[in-house]
Amino acid sequence: MKTIRDMNKIILASASPRRKELLKQMGLEFEVMPSHGDEIITRKIPWEIVMELSSQKARDLVYKAAMDSLSGEKNDDGEGQNVLVIGADTIVAYQNDILGKPKDKDDAVRMLRLLQGKQHSVYTGVSMVYLREGIAQTRTFVEETKVYVAPMTDEQIDSYVATGEPMDKAGAYAIQGLFAEFIVKIEGDYNNVVGLPIGRIMRECIFS
Repeated sequence: MKTIRDMNKIILASASPRRKELLKQMGLEFEVMPSHGDEIITRKIPWEIVMELSSQKARDLVYKAAMDSLSGEKNDDGEGQNVLVIGADTIVAYQNDILGKPKDKDDAVRMLRLLQGKQHSVYTGVSMVYLREGIAQTRTFVEETKVYVAPMTDEQIDSYVATGEPMDKAGAYAIQGLFAEFIVKIEGDYNNVVGLPIGRIMRECIFS
């Protein structure tokens, strides 16, 4: 059985600085190779969408990784290189309405007014493709974290948006940033909201 720490090469199919930091915290060495494939959404339910998108991101890099694995050096036991490709996608959803990155400040205000004083969910889909000598094994899962936001005044929302922090964040907030003061509680994995359920990845990454 192979775990994530047995991999000769780990490829993260994402340029997200938050996902990179989470993998680094686990002491893992990895390469960053963002997926550039077109994102095609055929699903409508949030948790199904993130699973679909994470699979697309991982598959986008599988062929290249497989070619590198076949042409690479052998391990001491004569086996080909063990390669793991990790694709991930995170969305924020309120009552099944997906809240992406705000288009502008007005859009950020709209989202925060929707979330304030209520509970919403953050879903991260993860697809892990394990390659050895050109043979692939895939494992895909979704992690949900429920986030409870405190009531916010219009002044608080405007002040937060003015910091610029929400502008490149799904749902218009960063739980690890200035928005932390408005988080009442969460149910589930905190790192999942940041962008990658690293604990679940470590547990799920077991391949034959």
